[in-house]
Amino acid sequence: MEDNLSTFFNYVNENSQYLIGTLREAVAIPSVSSDAKKRSEVFRMADWVKDRLVKLGADVKTVDPGTQELQGQTVQLPPVILSRYGNDSNKKNILVYGHYDVQPALKSDGWETDPFDLVETEDGRLVGRGSSDDKGPVIGWILTLEAFIKHGIDLPVNLLFCFEGMEESGSIGLEKVVGDEASNWFKGVDYTTISDVGWSSKDKPCIDFGIRGMNYFSINVSGPVADLHSGVFGGVVQEPMVVLTKLLAGLVEVDGKINIAGIHDQVMKLTEEEEKTYHGLSLTREALENDVGGDCLMEKDMVQLLMHKGRYPSLSVHGIEGAFYDPGSKTVIPASVKGKFSIRTVPNMEPETVKKITFDHVHKEFAKLNSKCKLEVEELSNGMWWYASPDLPINVAASKAMKRVYGTEPEYVREGGSIPITIVFQEQLKADVLLLPMGTCGDGAHSTNEKLDKFNYLEGIKQFFALLYEFSLL
Repeated sequence: MEDNLSTFFNYVNENSQYLIGTLREAVAIPSVSSDAKKRSEVFRMADWVKDRLVKLGADVKTVDPGTQELQGQTVQLPPVILSRYGNDSNKKNILVYGHYDVQPALKSDGWETDPFDLVETEDGRLVGRGSSDDKGPVIGWILTLEAFIKHGIDLPVNLLFCFEGMEESGSIGLEKVVGDEASNWFKGVDYTTISDVGWSSKDKPCIDFGIRGMNYFSINVSGPVADLHSGVFGGVVQEPMVVLTKLLAGLVEVDGKINIAGIHDQVMKLTEEEEKTYHGLSLTREALENDVGGDCLMEKDMVQLLMHKGRYPSLSVHGIEGAFYDPGSKTVIPASVKGKFSIRTVPNMEPETVKKITFDHVHKEFAKLNSKCKLEVEELSNGMWWYASPDLPINVAASKAMKRVYGTEPEYVREGGSIPITIVFQEQLKADVLLLPMGTCGDGAHSTNEKLDKFNYLEGIKQFFALLYEFSLL
């Protein structure tokens, strides 16, 4: 193992530009799953991934998840790519999950460079859409397999991949695929690894042992049959925008307090032992302020901030459809508006309970307004939280691999984001899941100028090599 790891680590050091160039190829494909006009690009990305695996001699199977209604048309869902390299019954079966779709990105959004042209900056950033979320990890795993084959070194495990193209749009269709393949392609999986997360700080590796779930809602308020001139009808009709903004504002306070009755009743109680785990973590208040561009944090105490970042629920208001938002002035009364918000859920909150009490709250607050407008509340999607013991063998193995690469013990943290498919893999395959980051919290995933540090990309590939060997010893 030691000799092989030395070989692989040297390979990464000596071939960094090739490894970065491969990531550049993937980033150049604008595989935006939320845009019907870009759906062909998602399929092109799927073909790129599949072809790369086929050329390595891996067994590859593509699964058609069906269709979806998107932006007024029926479109085909991109394939779920299943791959396997190795069938040795004496080896562990390790499944790696990742996604090859990305968030939308336009240069006009505020990007300093073309978002789909990976740029290596002088300070060591690899800037491009999907570089961190999630093409960096996906390409890193494919390159890990490639390096074993190039060097003629036998893999210490049987390596399986599950790559999807709809994660940024709710992983539509994937849960059924996992269920259908649990006793087929995924049969005998010992552990699942997901790298769709990031370090909680910028300079200390970590292992995530919990992530939040999410219920996503819309509030639709309608009134007149068409938009109206405010000079003619202002003060004459009840305005849907006024009703909607009152409802949205009533959901949550400026200090983050959620006003929905019963929202905290199911939250897992904080123990003294757990509370201690939030002390001494490397993420600082200064780092958080730098990330958000100033002091707009809700809590003064860093321990409280860390707990609110991952172990407590939160409610965020995201936007309003139908409202005027272009530059300049437009004196219109919108006939219909739709507000969107989400609730990040934590152990032991049940999605159906969250949905019910949220609907009840909105309807109750709407009734107080005595409005003649019409109200419709919808749940657009939901996903379950996930939580596991930090002491699981899979986490211990990952900790050893990370220490070997980074020279330090990783921190154990709970992540505030959501990867709903995590619990699906765990329950369907009856196998523990490892959340193993490659990037950091400061990568700007989903934001402008998304990046993956060159250090994290190259050292992250090294940790994949080390992890496979540590898995083989379990």
